[in-house]
Amino acid sequence: MKTALLDAPFSVENTSQIPIPKDPLEQVIGQDEAVRISKLAARQKRHLLLVGPPGIGKSLIAQSIAYHIPRPKEEISILHNPENPERPIVETKNALDLQKEKTLEKELQSKVVEPRDVPSFVAEKLGFRCRKCNRLSKASDASCPNCGTEKFRREYSPFGDLLTDYFSAQKADRVHTTKMTEGGKEEIIVYERLGEKIKVLDQRMLEKIDMLKQQKPRKIILPLTRKNFIIGTGASETEFLGDVRHEPYGGRSQTPSGGFIGSHPYERVMVGAIHEAHEGVLFIDELSTLSYLQRFLFSAIQDKKYPIVGRNPQSTGASVRVDDVPCDFILIAASNINDLHYILPPLRSRIVGNGYEVLLDTHMPDTPDNRAKMLQFIAQEIRKDGKIPHATLEAANEIIEEGRRRANLNDNAANALTLRLRDLSGAIRLAGDIAVHENAQFIEPGFVKEAIKRNRNIEEQLKEKYGSVWRATASELTKSEKRDSKEIN
Repeated sequence: MKTALLDAPFSVENTSQIPIPKDPLEQVIGQDEAVRISKLAARQKRHLLLVGPPGIGKSLIAQSIAYHIPRPKEEISILHNPENPERPIVETKNALDLQKEKTLEKELQSKVVEPRDVPSFVAEKLGFRCRKCNRLSKASDASCPNCGTEKFRREYSPFGDLLTDYFSAQKADRVHTTKMTEGGKEEIIVYERLGEKIKVLDQRMLEKIDMLKQQKPRKIILPLTRKNFIIGTGASETEFLGDVRHEPYGGRSQTPSGGFIGSHPYERVMVGAIHEAHEGVLFIDELSTLSYLQRFLFSAIQDKKYPIVGRNPQSTGASVRVDDVPCDFILIAASNINDLHYILPPLRSRIVGNGYEVLLDTHMPDTPDNRAKMLQFIAQEIRKDGKIPHATLEAANEIIEEGRRRANLNDNAANALTLRLRDLSGAIRLAGDIAVHENAQFIEPGFVKEAIKRNRNIEEQLKEKYGSVWRATASELTKSEKRDSKEIN
């Protein structure tokens, strides 16, 4: 069988020389039809139900689809609703809206000038210029370093409104004035002290600041920069559908001293996995384990939005509801063949109605090209592990031969190579660990043989030691248990 491997498209001495595709879908071994459909699903935004036994690449396919879809383009926020706080409002902003906000923030921060660049009376009122000698100094200086004159009075004077000389001057943080535009219109200008510099705000900027202040308080629940691959496997109802946290004080209220305790309902909203997956991929392994949550899942798939409500009836969050929270995702679900009847028919109907059901292969023909794919798989697993050395070509061939043996043993497939690759990856890592223990530069054929022998499941070990699993079980029985068993028989 070494000849078959050496005839493969790779001419290498060890697995470190094997090229690994950058596209994760091209790293999926032996599932050509599933990969083709997955690329189509990513392009057309379709759902997928992947069916097959564990360890044949279902999770890898799901993660790889996320690589092929665009990054999220929307930021989702929950806004305070002053008219009805227990009904917060959903706000969606696209990348263009967010870019405009960032540009505005930069503009508001960019107009910063030196004290010498503003009118003299402005610099005086902000504490930069001395009224007596007209010299500039730091606003933090209480008196002029040049003439020693105090810039502002330190004590309150009952005649402050009447006196106009410098003794009655008050230090200001902000100065309002006006200027005439080219069109002959009067425009408000605000000079604001910013450390030892001055921020200049014209009327256009002031209007934009007022517009920003008018925005309702918000909580960003889905930022623009976020993961586009969310795992919903084994999630609880709260983790899957979202919730509203309990507020011990019942809500936000003002204390007699003027402070505030508690929090607004919008601040306590928690998103679920179906919302986190918006514009991305929601992966659910062993779909049948979702049980009754499948009913909510197919509603989210159909409507592409799902409300967030408080799920604990004893909590203050139970009265809070946020409607129309977006959850437009690609569902990639996986199931074993034996569990298909546990998946709700309406859910499968929605997957088929806007997607595909794919049965994955458990083995592939033993050809030179497929052996080359197995060689690529070995190289990938070694690089993913990062703690074991690469394998020689001869050692890789031993691993491929084990794949051939397992295809015959597990699937009764002659002249085939197994695609139950998770189990085979365990043998690769064990062989690598042995190589590390032996301080070897590469994984050698002997290490692979030893790893294969040690990597057998417990049933195979029992069969070798006792002849069968039944005999192994019988060996654990006490004399009284054996006697009782004979009496029953």
